[in-house]
Amino acid sequence: MIQIKIDERYADLARSDLLRRAVEATLTHEQAPPGARLTVVVTDDEELRRLNEEYLGHNAATDVLSFPDGDPDPETGAAYLGDILIAFPIAASQAEAAGHPVIEELQLLVVHGVLHLLEHDHYEPGEKARMWAAQDAILTELGVRARPAG
Repeated sequence: MIQIKIDERYADLARSDLLRRAVEATLTHEQAPPGARLTVVVTDDEELRRLNEEYLGHNAATDVLSFPDGDPDPETGAAYLGDILIAFPIAASQAEAAGHPVIEELQLLVVHGVLHLLEHDHYEPGEKARMWAAQDAILTELGVRARPAG
């Protein structure tokens, strides 16, 4: 089950159907276990700043955070991959700077977050190339023009 939670302040611009589609495309591309579950939350900068400081020691807002879990659901046995949190204001600013719609930036961040939940990383050059290639393939499939910086 994929849960999408969008702060009501951003509900008009953060379309849950397109975010769900981005999650599903990523899970399919990466051949995630059937029935894998996760949650996507679209919220504000302050929430991501708080979580970034609490869990990673960085007192700054960021665009997306992924919190992997991996434990099986006690009722169904399906893997709970974890949680993805996205700061809508940062996503909107990044979309404006890059010249694409905010929904495309949100889809990019969802794909990026799901890849992290599936153990992709971008800290080493080889890992980054593999993650960016997967991200690019998924975004192309979705028809999303937005691409990560760097």
